[in-house]
Amino acid sequence: MNLIPTNPNSPHCRIGIFVIAYNAESHIEKTLSRIPEAVWQKLTVVYIVDDCSSDETTLKALDFHHPHSAKIVVIRNRVNLRYGGNQKLGYQWAIDQQLDIVVMLHADGQYAPEFLEQMYTPIMNNEADVVIGSRMMTAKTALQGGMPKYKYYGNKILTRIQIALTGLKLSEYHSGYRAYSVKYLKSIPFWENSNEWHFDTQILLQNYQVNARIRELPIPTYYGDEICHVNGISYGLNCVLTSTGFALFKSGIYYSRKYDVNLKGQRYFDKFDDPYSSHSIIYKYLLNHGVDGKKILELGVGDASLTRRLKANGAMIDGVELDKVYIEQAEPYCRQIFTGDLNKIETLGLDTDYDIIVAADILEHLVDPEYVLSKLKTHLKKDGLLVVSLPNVANIYVRMSLLFGRFNYHSKGLLDKTHLHFYTISTASSMLAKTGWKIQGKNVTAIPLAIVFPFLRLTAFRWMLQLFYGLTRIFRGLFAYQSLFFCTNPNSTRLL
Repeated sequence: MNLIPTNPNSPHCRIGIFVIAYNAESHIEKTLSRIPEAVWQKLTVVYIVDDCSSDETTLKALDFHHPHSAKIVVIRNRVNLRYGGNQKLGYQWAIDQQLDIVVMLHADGQYAPEFLEQMYTPIMNNEADVVIGSRMMTAKTALQGGMPKYKYYGNKILTRIQIALTGLKLSEYHSGYRAYSVKYLKSIPFWENSNEWHFDTQILLQNYQVNARIRELPIPTYYGDEICHVNGISYGLNCVLTSTGFALFKSGIYYSRKYDVNLKGQRYFDKFDDPYSSHSIIYKYLLNHGVDGKKILELGVGDASLTRRLKANGAMIDGVELDKVYIEQAEPYCRQIFTGDLNKIETLGLDTDYDIIVAADILEHLVDPEYVLSKLKTHLKKDGLLVVSLPNVANIYVRMSLLFGRFNYHSKGLLDKTHLHFYTISTASSMLAKTGWKIQGKNVTAIPLAIVFPFLRLTAFRWMLQLFYGLTRIFRGLFAYQSLFFCTNPNSTRLL
């Protein structure tokens, strides 16, 4: 059900005001009443998200009477999600409701509702993607507005440190008055961010990473009798650590999912920088057994990094892929690309005489991988080779996560949110045997440390990768990131 009404005065731009609230019983009504009539006329919805307050914030919001009350939605969290967690819910709500612009307004009135129109107008006019209301752009106005001196100078010092670390030049990083293009919110993994107050820094750096146009506007400052829930020392330390992490990520020393974003929407990337990745091991294995003149079917071509290397060594490749971005990348290297649903493999019209079929990082995404594995035998020559790679859910990372009660899905990796099935090395082997395949060889990949810590790709540090891969080979069930299988038909006469 659509919770918000259509705004007849703004049919092409749906604007939402996200009122973030916690224990704001004494301020919420006054804050809402300060929203200008011109803003009410233009916006689509004002939605108040009460973060499980211990006072009557929700009731006060529900009892607020206004000529535009039909545009007000009140949401109460069942548990306290903290400041960052509450923002995640609020921005996801904006995405789900198909808003175009969302402005975050604090319920305690510290940020002037009278300034809302100036906040969303640059985005509405396509002049910015993110707008920050800055209290520090005009000298000393924050102090005149009642900001305590320790906060004022702490803000300035912390901001300068963050500019030096990140390269993003702003007058302040710490304003909670922000407007976002929902298009850009969709392009960043804000759910990966902290639930605490430094969420504001993380989402700002994510927008910087996707080249969003960030604009600052001077705003008036007002400090009244609102209660501050921020631990200043903890907040400052977290902001510095976050900015340091971003700097390390940009320099290629450290990897972070939070900032692993791109403008083309790609989810998979070239793995050949890591000599112990699944693609590196598969490629080396296939070269050792010869690919020149071989007819290969690659299920899920991804970024075509394996495809183009096999093509360069004389292979004739057909691909199966649905993503338009990847299809465009693979077309120069493929004889043909089948774009149907692999779950319905019998409808694709695949050839029946492939020498090699590569099913790398694909079976775990299918509704019925056992059915597809059974059908693949009809598309492979009698002495053909099937190559399979599957993630190992028994990896130490997942085990430790479960130990602490976590099983958090991610955009990629072992707990990729698009995975429909999970396997250990043993259960993967059993599935292949059950579907009629004879396993001629096995291998494993190590946890991709070269992705997490890119400096390990340097020659001087390669020994560390070799050492860890050696440990992985010894303790496969615990350290293996992926399991690899090289299979033939049961009647195969080929010795690998």
